[in-house]
Amino acid sequence: MRTPIFRYFMPFTAITSAALLLTACGSGSGGTGGTDAPGVAAKNAGIPTTDVVSAIRKDPAVAKLLPAGTTSLTVAVSVGGTPPGTAYLGDGKTLTGQDVDFTKAVARVLGIELKVEQASFDAILPALDSGKYDFGASNFGVTDERRKTVDFVTYVNDGQGFATRADSDLAKITDLRQLCGLNVATGAGTTFEATLERGKHVCTDAGEKAYRVQTYGETSAVWSSLQQGRSDVVMSTINGLRYAVAHQDGLKFLNEYHRLDVGFAFKKGSKLAPAFQAAVNKLLSDGSYERILKKWGTTGSAIEESRVSPPEQRS
Repeated sequence: MRTPIFRYFMPFTAITSAALLLTACGSGSGGTGGTDAPGVAAKNAGIPTTDVVSAIRKDPAVAKLLPAGTTSLTVAVSVGGTPPGTAYLGDGKTLTGQDVDFTKAVARVLGIELKVEQASFDAILPALDSGKYDFGASNFGVTDERRKTVDFVTYVNDGQGFATRADSDLAKITDLRQLCGLNVATGAGTTFEATLERGKHVCTDAGEKAYRVQTYGETSAVWSSLQQGRSDVVMSTINGLRYAVAHQDGLKFLNEYHRLDVGFAFKKGSKLAPAFQAAVNKLLSDGSYERILKKWGTTGSAIEESRVSPPEQRS
């Protein structure tokens, strides 16, 4: 199968309708391009389409930081059904989302072409070490566990949060013990799944019934499970949950649980990281960064500067 090559920033398009379109998080989101939860369709006419990258120009000083001879890179993305995560526009082919805009903007600063490949969220990080992809861009949360095998260049600050049905009695969740006995829906292979599985013992340690972690490969399935009563609460990205609640009736956002830096992912020791860091900082300094966040309504996720593999946030 031919991999599409994009000169600077021609629109991202799908490789094939049969491509794996699964969860994103450290994520973001997940789902297929054509099957979305009611009211949260990837083809939602409300998805912003403002062009915030075409005016960005190559910065020769930043481009010089790339390894010699670098003219194109392969990026792996995981497509989700809920913006600001990666989703399809109404044509069913053009990809859009906050991660897409940041990827396009950084590549434009660096003056490189992008080869875009779609993959399941949980397959991207393991594939970096083999060289299958040069980097991943799918709202990867920076955790200490991931930093053992992957390098990150941060570009936003997102994290973990909870949402539920509007008629639920659930309130702010500050302790996983508040979930005891409940069904919690989340994306497979995400930081959310890891957090929930790691914390399950708090219920049994307290003599209470453990909560059940329900993992799904598609965002549509997560929301359907909640709406149909099979799940009591959803754990996902803060920005993704806020968007879903704002665009879908019958939901409420509970709270932020744990903030995480989000970054482009590279194999450990990648020589690409310094150039990407400088490119993100260029976007921060020239106003492009702010325009991208305003487009997606995520100004609360702004960072002051890009960092390479910072320690996991503890607050």
